Parts: sequence; C-alpha cells; structure tokens
Amino acid sequence: MRTIKIGIIGCGYISSIYMENIPAYNHLTLTACADLDFERARAQADQFGIPKACTVQELLADPEIDLVINLTLPKVHAEVCLQILEAGKHVYVEKPLAISLQEAKQVLDKAQEKGLLVGGAPDTFLGAGVQTALRLIESGEIGVPIGASAFVISRGHEHWHPNPAFYYEKGGGPLFDMGPYYLTALIALLGPIQRIAGSARISYAERTILSEPNAGQKITVSTETHISGTIDFASGAIGTLTASFDAFGGSTLPPIEIYGSEGTLLVPDPNNFGGPVRLRKKDEENFTDIPLISDFQENGRGIGVADMAYSLLNGKTHRANGQLAYHVLEAMHGFLTSSRDGVYHHMDSTCSKPEAFLRNEQIFS
Repeated sequence: MRTIKIGIIGCGYISSIYMENIPAYNHLTLTACADLDFERARAQADQFGIPKACTVQELLADPEIDLVINLTLPKVHAEVCLQILEAGKHVYVEKPLAISLQEAKQVLDKAQEKGLLVGGAPDTFLGAGVQTALRLIESGEIGVPIGASAFVISRGHEHWHPNPAFYYEKGGGPLFDMGPYYLTALIALLGPIQRIAGSARISYAERTILSEPNAGQKITVSTETHISGTIDFASGAIGTLTASFDAFGGSTLPPIEIYGSEGTLLVPDPNNFGGPVRLRKKDEENFTDIPLISDFQENGRGIGVADMAYSLLNGKTHRANGQLAYHVLEAMHGFLTSSRDGVYHHMDSTCSKPEAFLRNEQIFS
C-alpha cells in the first residue's frame, strides 16, 4: 500500500501524542514538523525521530508531504488550514475547526475548490468506549433512543494549566474546549442535530492563575464559562448538555447517559478512548458492565488521521470529516446565539452519522 506522508504544524503539548502514535500505522509516514519556535520543532523531531524539523513555509513547500496535521492555537486554525490547502495538501485540524462559522466555511469551500480533504478532531469517538455504546444502540439493546444528558464540569484551567489565558478568550471556555468531545460523541450515537436552546453566562469577569509559571497573573474573561441547554436531534431524541468552568469540587455526574425505551446506557468520558460502558435494561435493577468491542482503549489521538488517510487511498469517506466538525462548531455557536437572542437556534448545517468503527479494520494492518 502507498503511504501518506504527514507533516505536523504546531509542536506544543498535544503534538507529542500524535508524534508517538502516527508511526504505528503502516500507511502513514511522519516526515516533518514545524513550529513558529524552530527550537521547539527541532526538540520534538529529535525526541520522536522525525526526519526533518523546519519552518512552516518550508513544510508547506515540501512536495512530498500529502497531509498536514494542524495543531496550532484555535484562533489561527482557519488561517493555517487555508495556507495548507492553498499549498495543495489535505488537512486534519485539532478542535475546533475554526473560531467562527464564516472562517470554517472558508476552509471547507477552499478544500472543495482544490479537491482536497478536511478532517477534524476529536477522534475519541472512534475508541472502544463510544463505539461499544454505538453497537448497543444499533443492536436495539436500549430500544428507541428517547433522550440523552451530558455533563462536563470543572473549576477552570487556571488551577493546573501552565498557560491558561487562551481558554478564557473567544473560542475558548468549556464549550469550545470540551464541547467538541461531547457533541461529537452524541452525534456519533444519535445522529445530527436539528435545533438548540441554550443559556450561557460569564460567572467571573476575572480569574487568577494559580498554576506555575504564571501564578498570580490575572485573566480577563471574554467568553462564557457556564453553559447549559437542550439539543433536539433530527432522530427525535432530546438531549441536554451542561459545560462549566465554574463548579468547584469533583462532579459525580456521569459524562453521558443515553435513555431508551428499553433501557439506559452510561457512556464513558468522550475525552478518552476507553470505558467503562454500563447498561441497565428496563426490567433490571442494576447496571451491568459491558465488555468493550475492541482493545482500542488507550490514548489513540491520530486514529482520525489514519482513518482519513486510509479513506484517501481507498476512495471512502473518513469519519472525523470536515462536515461533522462544522456541524459541531455550529452547534456550539448555537448554544451562545440562543442564549443571546432568547430563541431556538435552528441548525443550518447537517452531517452524516459516522459509520461504526472497529479496531480490526485494515488501517491497522
């Protein structure tokens, strides 16, 4: 099989797991990495055995690179994606696809114009946890899906992150930081979204960084930090999502629950790839742990890139695709516009529910 040659732009914290995982796939070759800080790119190249560390422009000009993974800051995702596409290369971008819907549409339009593919994180929904839940739903174990609830609750990144300021800028907050994992998982399980009703607020106008090396610095908050709302899926199921950086103490709420006519399903944290998955049928008193359908349970970030490259080689549709990422982005904006305007946000976009994914697919051969 021909291999797809990969370049990575952005050599920060998240890049390490991609650089570790990409070489596991026989149809992927990681050939170069780039960063605005060249020394950081060189350090990552040395650590992970990447043949070339270079500038962004050098990477984009490399005719051998087929697909670029964009791991830059969210506020420049769209700008960098457009540069990658203009260079004639497919792009896979960390979440979110862009900050604004206008920018995201420009990326998708440019890809269509160039005949190139766009992929987008998260790819955690391809892991054993969500995929086991999907198989249970599709095999009728909970009957007809009626509703869902999702909770992502924390006290905020200033307590632990070394540079948390950008989480409180536009395009940050719990919705844009963690929302993509939860909304993507819900869409993978229940299908596309039809409309959203949301409420959102900035609870604290200023945050104090408590983590090193910037402890004591103040952050002005410019994005909503507590969001809650209702999701109407095109399938008829009704879901709720609460995302917060304002809740102190550990949350005992389950990450995701799916309610059906014949039972309830507890879905694991969609920020991870593994379990546990638990099922309670309507005639049972307790939940039962369900064996996972694959061993794909560890941190597998990059599996979306592998699936995208395999689809590129075989003329198929990759699962973590641009349409899905755009639909998730619109949904996140939908919570905020609904809160601002006091009306439902009716989705303009839709997407296909991603096909089920098994660990033993050919991308691992």
